[in-house]
Amino acid sequence: MAEIPGFIAVETGDDGELPLAIAWVLPDGRIKHTLIQPDEDWLDEEMNALNGYSLEELASLGVSPLDVIRELESDHFNATLFTAGLNDDEAALSRLFDTYGIDPFVELAPADSLYPDLPSGEWTRARGELFGELGLEPLRPEHEVEVMLHLHQRLAMDQP
Repeated sequence: MAEIPGFIAVETGDDGELPLAIAWVLPDGRIKHTLIQPDEDWLDEEMNALNGYSLEELASLGVSPLDVIRELESDHFNATLFTAGLNDDEAALSRLFDTYGIDPFVELAPADSLYPDLPSGEWTRARGELFGELGLEPLRPEHEVEVMLHLHQRLAMDQP
């Protein structure tokens, strides 16, 4: 089978920038996923909507943003990672890196760019159908990455 692209997804708060959870695929096809402990500077007085998570849950089950960065660096240093939600994922990752003054070491690209021969909108349509087939939820990063991985495997099998 062809090499597996590096897919990534970040779940954010209502502002589209507060990183709450992250997932990415490893070269062997396994998926890493974790909640992210919010940095104190990320939380304002109004308290961002946490998409159903509590601060206690994120603090106790999540890992620090710096640990997320280290893990991502270990798995995908100087790589291009592919995402279904380019703008939100870029904003959330920027917030992670900016918190520590670290220059991003990954570049994001839209996942549909992997399939230049697909008609416009076909990848998005197929992605939506696959969520239903697999019984997964859009916007959950581990489900987003799993769907992109399955879709890639399907599209790779269709190639001559």
